[in-house]
Amino acid sequence: MIKRFPNSWQEQLHQLGFNQLTPVQKESFDPIQQGQNLLVISPTGTGKTLAYLWPSLLKLSPRKSQQLLILAPNTELAGQIFAICKQWAEPLGLNAQLFISGSSQKRQIERLKKGPEILIGTPGRVFELIKLKKIKMMSVQTIILDEFDQLLGDSQYPFVEKIIHHVPREHQMIYVSATQGIDASQLAPKTQKIDLSAIELDKINHYYIQVDKRQRLDLLRKFSNIPHIRGLVFFNNLSDLGAVDERLQFSGANVVSLASDVNVNYRKVILDRFKQGALSLLLATDLVARGIDIADLDLVINYDLPRQLDDYTHRSGRTGRMGRSGTVITFISHPEELKTLKRYCSAQEVILKNQELFLKNEPSKR
Repeated sequence: MIKRFPNSWQEQLHQLGFNQLTPVQKESFDPIQQGQNLLVISPTGTGKTLAYLWPSLLKLSPRKSQQLLILAPNTELAGQIFAICKQWAEPLGLNAQLFISGSSQKRQIERLKKGPEILIGTPGRVFELIKLKKIKMMSVQTIILDEFDQLLGDSQYPFVEKIIHHVPREHQMIYVSATQGIDASQLAPKTQKIDLSAIELDKINHYYIQVDKRQRLDLLRKFSNIPHIRGLVFFNNLSDLGAVDERLQFSGANVVSLASDVNVNYRKVILDRFKQGALSLLLATDLVARGIDIADLDLVINYDLPRQLDDYTHRSGRTGRMGRSGTVITFISHPEELKTLKRYCSAQEVILKNQELFLKNEPSKR
């Protein structure tokens, strides 16, 4: 299949080490190329972004504006999709533009004058530009909802529904996520389903540490002091995230929070610094961190036990991406939490000693 890709892509494919498609990329390719409505469920880190980008881009006609619309639930994921899309669109003579809340609307309107074939953005800003008649949905042939379970949830769905209302009757819908948390009635008619959720990411190790709730902050501080570590720390509540961030910063820990109320440009700076290894720990909630791709992320820490399995799945998928190894550690403060975690995954108990993890009761093993 890869050998049949355009010559303009071949050198890049070789440099990035692509010699075969992942299962989700292989199964999605023909249905997307054929214009079918498609629901794609595949674990995080299995190559879903390129699974929809490659066949979608190959369908587009250069110099025909606003053919493809990709929606994401947050600015970080939209920016990430945009960066990957540019990498593959530009060799085909295609132009992609990004439309996210928190950035200059005037500048985004100027970008639309360039006639981009591909529009990528968050639902709120995209709908604003539709109302201003700057984005002309009658030209859109395909809409892709990345992390569709969030986009079709309570807070985003009104915007998504209004956006789809403006599209031509004959259009293609592609829904992509690691989990399926929506009502089938929200999907377009005749939507085919590719469900690869049973694929096991066997290179991700799941652990837990039993710790008194009042000692979690100190334990997190110890993790932040481990040399050369990069960990993404998840909180259930924004208020708890803010309190922990403030106390860790006060103690001089090399951590920063990626909160939803932080300026979008500053959030990009934070994320870039973390990706470059300048920060030990990045603190976040599920809402902000959904879909973020950080290459070779060492560790995911659940400061709070996720409320449901889907959240645990998405959090865990930030590490161990594309066949790499990864580690997930959950802080457990109550026996009921341990019972819940055991329903989510098969996790082993560990302790942190001298900046290293050891299996509980087996101190000689890493």
